[in-house]
Amino acid sequence: MERRELLRLLASAGALPLLAPLARAASADDWQAQYETSGAPWKIGFATPPDDMPLTRATVRGRFPDAVAGTLFRIGPAGHDLGGERYHHWFDGDGMVHRLAIEGADVRHQGRYVATPKRMAEVKAGRRLLEAFGTMPPGVEPPTSADSINVANTSVLPMQGEVLALWEGGSATRIDARTLDTLGLKTWRADLAGMPFSAHPKVDPDGTVWNFGVSSGQGLLALYEIGSGGTLRRAAVVPVADMPMVHDFAVTERHLVFLMPPLVYDGKRKEAGASFLDAHVWRPELGMRVLVVDKQNWERRQLMTLPAGFLFHVGNAWEEVTPRGTLIHVDYVRSDDADSVFTSSREVMRGRRVKSTEPYLTVATLNLSTGQATQTALPQDAEFPRIDPRRVGLRHRHVVHATQIRRELPGFGAIARTDVETGRSQRFSYGAQAIVEEHVFVPDGSKPGWVLGTALDFGRQKTVLSCFAADHLGAGPVAQATLPYALPLGLHGAFVPA
Repeated sequence: MERRELLRLLASAGALPLLAPLARAASADDWQAQYETSGAPWKIGFATPPDDMPLTRATVRGRFPDAVAGTLFRIGPAGHDLGGERYHHWFDGDGMVHRLAIEGADVRHQGRYVATPKRMAEVKAGRRLLEAFGTMPPGVEPPTSADSINVANTSVLPMQGEVLALWEGGSATRIDARTLDTLGLKTWRADLAGMPFSAHPKVDPDGTVWNFGVSSGQGLLALYEIGSGGTLRRAAVVPVADMPMVHDFAVTERHLVFLMPPLVYDGKRKEAGASFLDAHVWRPELGMRVLVVDKQNWERRQLMTLPAGFLFHVGNAWEEVTPRGTLIHVDYVRSDDADSVFTSSREVMRGRRVKSTEPYLTVATLNLSTGQATQTALPQDAEFPRIDPRRVGLRHRHVVHATQIRRELPGFGAIARTDVETGRSQRFSYGAQAIVEEHVFVPDGSKPGWVLGTALDFGRQKTVLSCFAADHLGAGPVAQATLPYALPLGLHGAFVPA
């Protein structure tokens, strides 16, 4: 795409759906009162820390292996209420970034709110001033830009000595990796300022970073290629009809792969005053569209269709040449519908557990030669899939993921490692009073590696960091660090070796 055309499309995309005129709500809000009166013991995972959390030493049992000496960065929604009003969706909260520094038997934690323009303005005012992903607070004003409502609360990307705090609808936010100071927005190029930069970039084994962004109202998908040194190589936008909500994607050696659920943006709903989430409509007749884009030539694109379903996260993808054609295999976490994003992720904000369609680990096969797409569901309910980072875009066998053991609790209670070719799995349960967060895989040379992650022990009202031998995950943690307090439940993280 020529630079002039890119500039024209980016200019038109500036009128993001989040900037549509808003209908002011006037009704009283009782979500905060419902949360406070809820007797659910797990609701502490959705509490609002009153302030930043200073560097604090954890109590360590065992010793963390040398390979996991370094820092685990995590982020998630944390500022859920302000001025007596509570957000109506888990994804709305102001982002808090966490730094867990690990060295043998010493683990220290620090947590800080990301000082976004939105948070700074609202804390100063003592109330919500702007809309959020799933909430329209009363009396909010139309945002002046996508980044004016950026909460930087979804994922992190360590890069060049900094950590980028990522959100879906706007720019990445630069964070000092040592102090967690907020350094300002990341602008890849002047004409890309404010463009959506997704929370799930993929890093090739050679260090190349690939990412995307969705401009729902304009029906555009932004694509990014960034060199290992952090310099933008290419950016472009491609049109997508019936633009869906896309949270994650996959890469192979030669392609970008987008699984697009039939949760489609409806601009008329947004104009009528709906939140960004509620402006989306479930259209199963579209199926799960699969967009495959050639890495070298973004104009070469292919569209296929799988049965209708919903997803947040993709594990990995890889491709092979066979007598039947070029095949792409992609594993992802699939639900039959989008009920979880509309219902269960809302009701936890009131301290309520409402069951939704369970997500399952699923493997799809895309035949680029015939245009046919098929899929197989594995008998593993799952979420937050992660793989060995050295295998991104390459053939892999094992996916680390959260899995369910107690369906009366929100979230997940165990961590698992599943072979996506055989379906065999091993898991470790954190017990009856725990909610598991995302765990990451940490390589250790030619050894099997380690699995590292956090869980909320709401019985003790503490957060624990655990390390497992990847090939003996079911045996339990080889080391565990317990913080003297509970952290709000978060979303994603990344490990940086010392």
